[in-house]
Amino acid sequence: MRPPSEPERRRLNDLFAELCSIPSPFGHEAACAGRVRRELEGLGLTVEEDGAAAETGAECGNLLARIAGRDGERSILLCAHLDTVPEPNPIEPVLVDDGWESAGETILGADNKAAIAVMLAVAHRCAIEGAPVGIELLFTVSEENALAGAQAFDAGKLRSRYGYVFDHATPIGEVVVASPTYYRLAAAFKGKAAHAGIRPEEGRSAIVAAARAIAALRLGRLDEETTANVGTIEGGTGGTNVVPERARFLAETRSLDDGKVEAVVSEMVDRIYDAANDTTCDVDADVTVERLFQGYRHDPDAPSVLAAEQALRACGYEPKRIVTGGGSDANALEAKGFACTNLANGTERNHETTERVSVAALEGMLDVAFALLDAAAEQE
Repeated sequence: MRPPSEPERRRLNDLFAELCSIPSPFGHEAACAGRVRRELEGLGLTVEEDGAAAETGAECGNLLARIAGRDGERSILLCAHLDTVPEPNPIEPVLVDDGWESAGETILGADNKAAIAVMLAVAHRCAIEGAPVGIELLFTVSEENALAGAQAFDAGKLRSRYGYVFDHATPIGEVVVASPTYYRLAAAFKGKAAHAGIRPEEGRSAIVAAARAIAALRLGRLDEETTANVGTIEGGTGGTNVVPERARFLAETRSLDDGKVEAVVSEMVDRIYDAANDTTCDVDADVTVERLFQGYRHDPDAPSVLAAEQALRACGYEPKRIVTGGGSDANALEAKGFACTNLANGTERNHETTERVSVAALEGMLDVAFALLDAAAEQE
């Protein structure tokens, strides 16, 4: 396919900035989904919305559209998520030194609206001019909420051999070939309240128990494949004069090795209960464990990986196979038996107020997307 024209590149940047300015924290994607739907239907495409809203609690479901290819037999999937992490303030995208940033102290929303803009640019060209292979365009909800939208999606609807998400905030050229299995733990402690100044010996502090448990956990990078973290802790009454009866914390662990992550989960649960049962605490504890997504590892000769490497080289990027500690919709689709590869899209510092994407990276991923269609068409 011919490289993007200057009008296509300008339209891509304009649409990206417009999408970033539409609030879409997970669970509240309706406005962004509506903009995507209008763009696709304006091209004469049929857009299907599934029932993921009922399962995820989001305002709307996942969107799926198809574009026929010149090869009537084959197609590939392109997937992006409509949601962002929560952001209470309006987002104003601005160009600074040839890159898109937020004008205020907010995220930008390039995660994953850079991918949405690229997919819509592909749709605009291919709906009018055609493509060497068919394209399925999937826009998911609640990805930032443990991939909930993609996990609710019926992958049996897909006709493609494999697919791609552009959802890794590292330089273009990196191809994610392995992603972790991810567990979340919620630990709740119940002690006994008492006046902290008059009869503290009658109380049993849930906060002390939670603190002991956290101190006993191995956190951070446990080895090259495994991490663990405590991200939230809460409890008490808001004052200081009561021995706190209740406390709670949320933790996670993830690993590229299923055996390792399951061993860490077991260890974390044991240490939480040990802390609660310690004679200095003696509180009740309840631990809930949930596997939020399953990891995967691509075969070295996976067709999606080989096609991606061919496309990247065609666009002047040197492919590099990497593993990641993060998850994406590729995890959910892989778990459903659909081959999906996550490609780095050149965005920077996702989820941070310094989030950025250069114009070169945004436009570069459009080049790569078109090259992916050619690479898929050339595969046996």
